[in-house]
Amino acid sequence: MTKVRVWDPLVRTFHWSLVLAFGANALVIDDDGKLHQWIGYVVVALVAVRILWGFIGRGYARFSSFPPSVNGSREQIIDIATHRNRIHVGHTPLGALMIYNLLAALLIVGLSGHLMTTDMFWGVEWPETVHETAVSWTEVSVLLHIAAVIHESRRTGVNLPRAMIGGYKEIPDR
Repeated sequence: MTKVRVWDPLVRTFHWSLVLAFGANALVIDDDGKLHQWIGYVVVALVAVRILWGFIGRGYARFSSFPPSVNGSREQIIDIATHRNRIHVGHTPLGALMIYNLLAALLIVGLSGHLMTTDMFWGVEWPETVHETAVSWTEVSVLLHIAAVIHESRRTGVNLPRAMIGGYKEIPDR
């Protein structure tokens, strides 16, 4: 096994803080309360910090290290279908698309949630519809993300959850 430092402390802290905050708001906290709003603001702040870090951070945290790629995603799907085991040190192409999807979805959740608290949109139906749709989309995306992480960990032999905890990927020698 080759041990490679992949996820820096900011990326890991962002990831697990987001898991806790979004999970609490989606599953535990009363969505009509002030705590729900404040946690929503925390989620938006976390996403904003992550977006900034995607431009000024180093290594695999940078968006330039995992650009969205239709060809790369197609190749990864072919790899999965043909049982070819190509290791990606940072995000995989499909993983990159999921990251961008989740960041955008969470911003839409936060913005639409905020709009519902303003005088201008008080009682207007569309912000709530957008909010609920974006929350549902995000929840489905999170479930797909978890399933993909489990699948890719088993398929490639790289323990992805452990890497997001400790920061290092242990890549099998070939």
